[in-house]
Amino acid sequence: MGCFISAYRECHATLRMMMKIDKTPVPLILPDPHDPRLSERVGGTDQSGAAVEINVPVERPLTLYLNAQEIVTMMTIGDYPEYLALGYLLNQNMLRYDDVVTEVEYDDDLQVVVVRTEHHTNFEQKLKKRTQTSGCAQGTAFGDLLDAVEKVVLPKAELRTSWLYQMTHTINTMPSLYLEAGAIHGCVLCKEGAPLCYTEDVGRHNAVDKIAGWIYRHGVEPADKILYTTGRLTSEMVIKTVRMGIPILVSRSGFTAWGVELARQVGLTLVGRTRGKRFIALSGQERIIYDQNLAFVEEESARHKRKGADGEQ
Repeated sequence: MGCFISAYRECHATLRMMMKIDKTPVPLILPDPHDPRLSERVGGTDQSGAAVEINVPVERPLTLYLNAQEIVTMMTIGDYPEYLALGYLLNQNMLRYDDVVTEVEYDDDLQVVVVRTEHHTNFEQKLKKRTQTSGCAQGTAFGDLLDAVEKVVLPKAELRTSWLYQMTHTINTMPSLYLEAGAIHGCVLCKEGAPLCYTEDVGRHNAVDKIAGWIYRHGVEPADKILYTTGRLTSEMVIKTVRMGIPILVSRSGFTAWGVELARQVGLTLVGRTRGKRFIALSGQERIIYDQNLAFVEEESARHKRKGADGEQ
């Protein structure tokens, strides 16, 4: 492993992008559906045999090292690798929000990202104990995550239905890689009804990890935020939301029984099937303030249907 790191640093120093972790002004991240790195044109035939050409998302491996130890290889669209790496480590309880990260090194040629910390790390035993989750493309949760979640006390917060409808309408009508190419998930960090950070990836767990990395990178306060996802409200999504300290999780898709049970145990507000005027809350309903007159809420336009709109009832 030491030889790899040495060769990596010497042979690819000119290609490597160095990113120091420091407090900087919080940027607004939005999807860039026209980024040529994230999708490509593929030819085929349709139901009538006619030739067609469509956009499809690009999927590429990214190998994550924590100091000198290889942690995981993730399949990802490849944008924001530093946020994805930091968020993955945070959500797997390998990195704490009060840990000091000295630098993040990303090599686009090798598709490697290395996170370096002030303190020594060794997760050899932890890496042997994985549970495959319902998240697509490499979703994993480690055995001690549930213990870590049980110790979290979520902040008091409120969810006004006026914010909820404003938020979902804004997200559904916003340009995205999903509308351009499909086959992708999105996660959005919001304050009240306004999106702050919108990430996409082939798996919803990757998208939410990018949110976690962004929060850590810029020192964002999670207590008054809402996390929106296009994916199902599973145990994994609940755990990661709670790990980030966000009190409200919203999805346009449905629930799993264990996701609901965990949300109720930790007091997370869980709202699903948010489409048009409709939504269902199965946990943390005490945070919801019904201040929106439904007569002024539009039903969802078919043109802006998102992931989970079909067959997820």
